Amino acid sequence: MSEQTLKPEQFAKLKKSEHAGELVVRESISAWKDAWIRLKENKLAMLSLVVLLVITLLAITAQYMTPYDYKTNDLANTNLPPNSEHWFGTDSLGRDMFQRTWMGAGISLQVGLYAALVDLALGVIIGGIMGYYGGRVDEVLNRFCEVMYSIPSMLLVILLIVVMEPSMFTIVLALSITGWINMAWIVRGQVMQLKNQEYVLAARTIGASTSRIMFKHLIPNAMGPIIVTLTMTVPSAIFAEAFLSFLGLGVQSPAASLGTLINDALKAMTVYPWRMLFPAVLISLTMLCFNIFGDGLRDALDPKMKK
Repeated sequence: MSEQTLKPEQFAKLKKSEHAGELVVRESISAWKDAWIRLKENKLAMLSLVVLLVITLLAITAQYMTPYDYKTNDLANTNLPPNSEHWFGTDSLGRDMFQRTWMGAGISLQVGLYAALVDLALGVIIGGIMGYYGGRVDEVLNRFCEVMYSIPSMLLVILLIVVMEPSMFTIVLALSITGWINMAWIVRGQVMQLKNQEYVLAARTIGASTSRIMFKHLIPNAMGPIIVTLTMTVPSAIFAEAFLSFLGLGVQSPAASLGTLINDALKAMTVYPWRMLFPAVLISLTMLCFNIFGDGLRDALDPKMKK
């Protein structure tokens, strides 16, 4: 075979455009940033988040927006329809419904948030122990969870509130008795999947403590399902609090939650419909937005949903 003559033009530098096929099309980003980008693309979830932020802001600031308060009786102005002075009207004792409605929203949001945080703490600790240790520890704790889950939760809640004085603390405590079980099972399943990963084995090899492995490696990598479960817990707690207040087992007068306002308005619903309209719409809107936002957050944190 004859030798081919090499020509100088064969050694010419490549142009920039000829390197384009080797460039990385998308910059490297963290999993949380990627989830946030995909969450922002979900317009309905972002709209729900904005509505929840507005409701929270109004629940905090509504007391400064009118000269009235939630507990002052004005028997000369009872059952007034919405007007320029009383934006949501008044109740049967002449109390301003705007103030009472947003106070009820604040109480419902606080109960939902506190109950969700207690469920988060108990569920992460107990579920982490079950998933990490396994064996006899997992079996005993899992059976305990199954026994607690088999008892009607609302029955336990009502019994506890009847025994104790009705208050926000009592409601949160009652809702937390069995509310942590679903969180514990979610965490247990995630930890059982992650505990045999290479980085966990490496941490054990270098002598890392159980608590460090749990809270430095396992729990942070299971935060996606934990956050989604936490988001879904809040509307459940809000509905449970409203139901208890509707039955008269919630916060007591002159304070009011949304369930209390709906119960007070029920007797005169056909005559003074605005008294029920605003609390009912507000609690429905709050629960709807939490559920929609939770669905969007679940899709954003699910790696299978990546395009």
